Amino acid sequence: MIWCVDDDNTIRDIEVYTLEQTGFEARGFADGVSMLEALKTEIPELIILDIMMPEMDGLQVLAKLRSETAYKDIPVIMATAKGTEMDKIGGLNSGADDYLVKPFGVMEMVARVKAVLRRTAKEEATGGITVGNITLKETEHKVIANGEKVELTHKEFEMLKLFLQNPNMVFSRDKLMSEIWGMDYIGETRTVDMHIKTLRHKLGKAGGQIKTVIGVGYRLESEV
Repeated sequence: MIWCVDDDNTIRDIEVYTLEQTGFEARGFADGVSMLEALKTEIPELIILDIMMPEMDGLQVLAKLRSETAYKDIPVIMATAKGTEMDKIGGLNSGADDYLVKPFGVMEMVARVKAVLRRTAKEEATGGITVGNITLKETEHKVIANGEKVELTHKEFEMLKLFLQNPNMVFSRDKLMSEIWGMDYIGETRTVDMHIKTLRHKLGKAGGQIKTVIGVGYRLESEV
Protein backbone atom coordinates (compact mmCIF):
# COMPACT_ATOMS: atom_id res chain seq x y z
CA MET A 1 0.00 0.00 0.00
CA ILE A 2 1.37 3.39 -1.07
CA TRP A 3 0.04 6.54 0.61
CA CYS A 4 -0.08 9.85 -1.24
CA VAL A 5 -0.30 12.94 0.96
CA ASP A 6 -1.09 16.20 -0.87
CA ASP A 7 -3.60 18.99 -0.23
CA ASP A 8 -4.09 19.42 -4.00
CA ASN A 9 -6.99 17.10 -4.83
CA THR A 10 -6.12 16.85 -8.53
CA ILE A 11 -2.48 15.93 -7.96
CA ARG A 12 -3.37 13.46 -5.22
CA ASP A 13 -6.01 11.75 -7.35
CA ILE A 14 -3.59 11.46 -10.29
CA GLU A 15 -0.92 9.93 -8.05
CA VAL A 16 -3.34 7.38 -6.60
CA TYR A 17 -4.81 6.52 -10.01
CA THR A 18 -1.38 6.07 -11.63
CA LEU A 19 -0.12 3.84 -8.84
CA GLU A 20 -3.24 1.68 -8.99
CA GLN A 21 -2.92 1.37 -12.76
CA THR A 22 0.67 0.17 -12.39
CA GLY A 23 -0.15 -2.59 -9.93
CA PHE A 24 0.05 -0.89 -6.53
CA GLU A 25 -2.59 -0.39 -3.91
CA ALA A 26 -2.80 3.31 -3.09
CA ARG A 27 -4.61 5.66 -0.75
CA GLY A 28 -4.76 9.46 -0.67
CA PHE A 29 -4.73 11.94 2.22
CA ALA A 30 -5.38 15.67 2.02
CA ASP A 31 -3.09 16.53 4.94
CA GLY A 32 -0.47 15.11 7.25
CA VAL A 33 -2.70 15.15 10.33
CA SER A 34 -5.20 12.68 8.86
CA MET A 35 -2.37 10.50 7.57
CA LEU A 36 -0.72 10.33 11.01
CA GLU A 37 -4.07 9.37 12.49
CA ALA A 38 -4.47 6.56 9.92
CA LEU A 39 -1.06 5.15 10.92
CA LYS A 40 -2.64 3.96 14.16
CA THR A 41 -4.48 1.24 12.23
CA GLU A 42 -2.33 0.62 9.13
CA ILE A 43 1.34 0.90 8.10
CA PRO A 44 1.98 1.64 4.40
CA GLU A 45 4.89 0.32 2.36
CA LEU A 46 5.86 3.84 1.31
CA ILE A 47 4.61 7.43 1.61
CA ILE A 48 4.75 10.15 -1.06
CA LEU A 49 4.66 13.32 1.03
CA ASP A 50 4.13 16.86 -0.23
CA ILE A 51 6.12 19.57 1.54
CA MET A 52 3.73 22.54 1.22
CA MET A 53 0.59 21.61 3.18
CA PRO A 54 -1.68 23.32 5.74
CA GLU A 55 -1.58 22.60 9.51
CA MET A 56 1.61 20.51 9.30
CA ASP A 57 4.00 20.85 6.38
CA GLY A 58 5.71 17.80 4.94
CA LEU A 59 8.97 18.32 6.81
CA GLN A 60 7.09 18.45 10.13
CA VAL A 61 5.25 15.25 9.24
CA LEU A 62 8.53 13.58 8.24
CA ALA A 63 10.11 14.61 11.54
CA LYS A 64 7.17 13.07 13.38
CA LEU A 65 7.55 9.82 11.44
CA ARG A 66 11.27 9.57 12.07
CA SER A 67 10.82 10.25 15.80
CA GLU A 68 8.40 7.36 16.33
CA THR A 69 9.87 3.85 16.62
CA ALA A 70 6.85 2.25 14.94
CA TYR A 71 7.05 4.55 11.89
CA LYS A 72 10.71 5.53 11.53
CA ASP A 73 11.50 2.90 8.90
CA ILE A 74 8.64 3.72 6.52
CA PRO A 75 10.22 4.86 3.22
CA VAL A 76 9.28 8.45 2.35
CA ILE A 77 9.55 10.30 -0.97
CA MET A 78 9.19 14.07 -0.56
CA ALA A 79 7.40 16.09 -3.25
CA THR A 80 8.10 19.80 -3.57
CA ALA A 81 6.69 22.40 -5.92
CA LYS A 82 9.60 24.71 -5.22
CA GLY A 83 12.47 22.46 -6.16
CA THR A 84 14.77 24.76 -4.24
CA GLU A 85 18.09 23.75 -2.77
CA MET A 86 16.86 24.19 0.81
CA ASP A 87 13.72 22.09 0.23
CA LYS A 88 15.80 19.22 -1.10
CA ILE A 89 18.46 19.48 1.57
CA GLY A 90 15.84 19.81 4.29
CA GLY A 91 14.01 16.70 3.15
CA LEU A 92 17.09 14.53 2.70
CA ASN A 93 18.71 15.67 5.93
CA SER A 94 15.47 14.97 7.79
CA GLY A 95 15.46 11.37 6.65
CA ALA A 96 13.61 11.32 3.32
CA ASP A 97 14.58 8.43 1.03
CA ASP A 98 14.13 10.40 -2.19
CA TYR A 99 12.41 13.50 -3.56
CA LEU A 100 10.33 14.56 -6.56
CA VAL A 101 10.24 18.12 -7.93
CA LYS A 102 6.86 19.30 -9.18
CA PRO A 103 5.75 19.20 -11.88
CA PHE A 104 6.95 15.62 -12.26
CA GLY A 105 5.89 12.94 -14.72
CA VAL A 106 3.74 10.17 -13.29
CA MET A 107 6.04 7.49 -14.68
CA GLU A 108 9.00 9.16 -12.98
CA MET A 109 7.01 8.91 -9.76
CA VAL A 110 6.37 5.20 -10.31
CA ALA A 111 10.04 4.59 -11.15
CA ARG A 112 11.18 6.31 -7.96
CA VAL A 113 8.66 4.39 -5.87
CA LYS A 114 9.89 1.09 -7.30
CA ALA A 115 13.54 2.06 -6.79
CA VAL A 116 13.03 3.01 -3.15
CA LEU A 117 11.04 -0.16 -2.47
CA ARG A 118 13.80 -2.27 -4.05
CA ARG A 119 16.43 -0.64 -1.87
CA THR A 120 14.48 -1.07 1.36
CA ALA A 121 13.48 -4.65 0.53
CA LYS A 122 17.11 -5.56 -0.16
CA GLU A 123 18.22 -4.14 3.16
CA GLU A 124 15.45 -5.86 5.11
CA ALA A 125 16.24 -9.21 3.49
CA THR A 126 19.97 -9.08 4.11
CA GLY A 127 20.11 -7.14 7.36
CA GLY A 128 22.03 -4.46 5.50
CA ILE A 129 23.80 -3.75 2.24
CA THR A 130 27.12 -5.55 1.80
CA VAL A 131 29.60 -5.04 -1.02
CA GLY A 132 33.04 -6.54 -0.64
CA ASN A 133 34.34 -5.81 2.86
CA ILE A 134 31.83 -3.05 3.59
CA THR A 135 28.40 -3.49 5.23
CA LEU A 136 25.95 -0.62 5.80
CA LYS A 137 22.86 -0.97 8.01
CA GLU A 138 20.70 2.06 7.38
CA THR A 139 18.12 1.46 10.12
CA GLU A 140 20.91 1.28 12.70
CA HIS A 141 23.01 3.94 10.96
CA LYS A 142 25.96 1.56 11.24
CA VAL A 143 28.87 0.82 8.93
CA ILE A 144 31.18 -2.19 9.28
CA ALA A 145 34.42 -2.26 7.26
CA ASN A 146 36.88 -5.15 7.51
CA GLY A 147 34.92 -6.41 10.51
CA GLU A 148 35.23 -3.14 12.46
CA LYS A 149 32.63 -0.45 13.15
CA VAL A 150 33.28 2.84 11.36
CA GLU A 151 31.97 6.23 12.50
CA LEU A 152 30.84 8.42 9.59
CA THR A 153 29.30 11.86 9.27
CA HIS A 154 25.83 12.13 7.74
CA LYS A 155 27.14 13.08 4.29
CA GLU A 156 29.80 10.37 4.34
CA PHE A 157 27.15 7.83 5.31
CA GLU A 158 24.81 8.95 2.52
CA MET A 159 27.60 8.91 -0.04
CA LEU A 160 28.68 5.41 0.96
CA LYS A 161 25.06 4.22 0.85
CA LEU A 162 24.71 5.55 -2.70
CA PHE A 163 27.87 3.72 -3.77
CA LEU A 164 26.79 0.46 -2.11
CA GLN A 165 23.34 0.60 -3.68
CA ASN A 166 24.96 1.05 -7.11
CA PRO A 167 28.19 -1.00 -7.12
CA ASN A 168 30.50 -0.47 -10.12
CA MET A 169 28.45 2.50 -11.31
CA VAL A 170 30.50 5.62 -12.05
CA PHE A 171 29.24 8.86 -10.47
CA SER A 172 30.47 12.23 -11.66
CA ARG A 173 31.26 14.87 -9.05
CA ASP A 174 28.24 16.90 -10.15
CA LYS A 175 26.00 13.84 -9.82
CA LEU A 176 27.29 13.18 -6.31
CA MET A 177 26.63 16.80 -5.36
CA SER A 178 23.09 16.52 -6.69
CA GLU A 179 22.36 13.19 -5.00
CA ILE A 180 24.02 13.81 -1.63
CA TRP A 181 23.72 17.55 -1.15
CA GLY A 182 20.34 17.65 -2.86
CA MET A 183 21.06 20.40 -5.34
CA ASP A 184 22.16 21.04 -8.90
CA TYR A 185 25.72 22.17 -8.25
CA ILE A 186 27.64 24.27 -10.73
CA GLY A 187 31.28 25.15 -10.20
CA GLU A 188 33.62 23.98 -7.42
CA THR A 189 33.48 20.24 -6.71
CA ARG A 190 36.32 20.12 -4.18
CA THR A 191 33.74 19.32 -1.49
CA VAL A 192 33.12 15.92 -3.09
CA ASP A 193 36.83 15.17 -3.34
CA MET A 194 37.37 16.01 0.33
CA HIS A 195 34.49 13.76 1.43
CA ILE A 196 35.83 10.92 -0.72
CA LYS A 197 39.26 11.37 0.85
CA THR A 198 37.97 11.23 4.43
CA LEU A 199 35.60 8.36 3.60
CA ARG A 200 38.43 6.27 2.18
CA HIS A 201 40.56 7.02 5.23
CA LYS A 202 37.84 6.01 7.70
CA LEU A 203 37.12 2.77 5.81
CA GLY A 204 40.76 1.75 6.07
CA LYS A 205 41.74 -1.06 3.73
CA ALA A 206 38.14 -1.29 2.47
CA GLY A 207 38.45 2.31 1.29
CA GLY A 208 40.40 0.95 -1.65
CA GLN A 209 37.10 -0.23 -3.11
CA ILE A 210 36.29 3.41 -3.93
CA LYS A 211 38.10 4.02 -7.20
CA THR A 212 38.82 7.27 -9.02
CA VAL A 213 37.75 7.25 -12.66
CA ILE A 214 40.08 9.86 -14.15
CA GLY A 215 38.24 12.67 -15.87
CA VAL A 216 34.84 11.32 -14.80
CA GLY A 217 34.35 10.76 -11.07
CA TYR A 218 34.22 7.82 -8.66
CA ARG A 219 32.86 4.29 -8.38
CA LEU A 220 32.77 1.57 -5.73
CA GLU A 221 34.08 -1.76 -6.97
CA SER A 222 32.20 -4.88 -5.95
CA GLU A 223 35.33 -7.03 -6.29
CA VAL A 224 37.99 -6.79 -3.59
